[in-house]
Amino acid sequence: MGEECMSMEEEEGYYYSDDEQDSLNDDFDNLEADSQMIPSKTPSTKVITKESLLAAQREDLRKVMELLSLREQHARTLLIHYRWDVEKLTAIFVDRDRDYLFSQAGVPLDESQDVGSLVSSFTVMCTVCFEDVPGREATKMDCGHSFCNDCWTEHFIVQINAGQSKRIKCMAERCSAICDEAVIRQLVSKRHSGLAEKFERYLLESYIEDNKMVKWCPSVPHCGNAIRTEDDEFCEVECSCGLQFCFGCLSEAHSPCSCLMWELWSKKCQLESETVTWISDNTKACPKCHKPVEKNGGCNLVLCVCGQCFCWLCGGATGRDHTWSTIAGHSCGRYKEDSTMNSKRAKRDLYRYMHYLNRYKAHKDSFKLESEMRETIKEKIENLESRYSNLRDFDWVRNGLSRLFRSRRALMYSYPFAFYMFGDYLFKGEMTQKERERKQLLFEDQQQQLEGNVERLSKFIEEPFHEFLEEQVMETRMQILNLCVITDNLCKKMYECIECDLLGPLKYRTQCIAPYNSNGIEKAAELFICCNAEASTVNKHKSDMVR
Repeated sequence: MGEECMSMEEEEGYYYSDDEQDSLNDDFDNLEADSQMIPSKTPSTKVITKESLLAAQREDLRKVMELLSLREQHARTLLIHYRWDVEKLTAIFVDRDRDYLFSQAGVPLDESQDVGSLVSSFTVMCTVCFEDVPGREATKMDCGHSFCNDCWTEHFIVQINAGQSKRIKCMAERCSAICDEAVIRQLVSKRHSGLAEKFERYLLESYIEDNKMVKWCPSVPHCGNAIRTEDDEFCEVECSCGLQFCFGCLSEAHSPCSCLMWELWSKKCQLESETVTWISDNTKACPKCHKPVEKNGGCNLVLCVCGQCFCWLCGGATGRDHTWSTIAGHSCGRYKEDSTMNSKRAKRDLYRYMHYLNRYKAHKDSFKLESEMRETIKEKIENLESRYSNLRDFDWVRNGLSRLFRSRRALMYSYPFAFYMFGDYLFKGEMTQKERERKQLLFEDQQQQLEGNVERLSKFIEEPFHEFLEEQVMETRMQILNLCVITDNLCKKMYECIECDLLGPLKYRTQCIAPYNSNGIEKAAELFICCNAEASTVNKHKSDMVR
């Protein structure tokens, strides 16, 4: 196996030392023994369904309630204010104090107030409507302020309709306390049950809307699931509905391209069309309104529709007085060279963009074609199993196809990354020209090695090995497994180069990418819910709504 592996690498111009070759052989043995490539750790992302959303929210509420000895509504107010970040909330509590934590979130410092109680058994005057009302028709919040129920209800309805229902403040002047959710629910439901349900939904969905570690799955149509990550928000995940996406920006999985790079690349690909290319080649931007202006004849003085005159050669703003060859008060002799240089620069930038775009599209097309091979591979495996029942399982074929997908995906998105990493736009001033050239050569060398081996792996998988003799099948099997190890190692090295040598030294603009995973994009696991706990939670939730 070692000799054939070395000969194959020599053909591609990629060499291993003896130690690296021993490591490669170990990886080969591990890959063959673990043909299913089961992840070595529990998934760090969870799927939150409609049924488990309430239990997931209650889990964080319970932690804060136990930590600070709070009622549920106050714990929820704290968590909404701190965006459901229990660790941040705990750190502030430890570093500062309880009073600071509560005052920042609008939680009253004195919890001894009888929340929602009647003001008195006598008539009281509401300071909002200035009406005398019986004490049983007025309510006092836990901040100590009391108003009539009609004014409270009207205040709550206005806030809920305005979308502010997650944090409704007290009506008293200069009071930043958050009103008790049970009182809001009770008063609003008497007049408008639909708004009370809307208020409940806002409180429940706050766990997703305000939580940076939980996001809705961006599937269309929406599957109704949310994804919670427990380690890092810069990751790629697969929802239980089958959609794979970037957790950071909710677009398609695009690692090793950062979210900012992918956003810029997507917009550029949408804008860069034949029309835009023609405009850049045949028009000049007005120096005043910046609209493209076409010149189809005449002298070099151009008049834009906005009224601004400018010189066609240099693009500089001018006056109207001119002759066929000159413009009054304007000399273009020194601008002609600049105009030529600008034209050359524009063409250079266009050619550079087209180079990366063509490589990106080529791998994207290959990825689509290889994705269509699933059924073909299934037929090949069935054919092999019927012909060679004495051989071991044929998971090496499925694993080879999976490795091809993962390597092809990484290779495809490495071109948009390289376009911005080594361009003049995104990281201007971060690297000297010499440093940029050195790093670009290093990256492109690894990129080309990966590209060569990915194409070889694709070639072996596409071969009609189901028609081969047994000896040829075993040889193909060894080549595919060997290439799986090589491409996996090359992907790891390329990501290591990106994270340590390219993005790591950046000072002025931080870029984060989803880390490379040999087993592919992690599939989120279902959030485990204890049946008894869930039932008690739901029952308590229902009783709160009734109350």
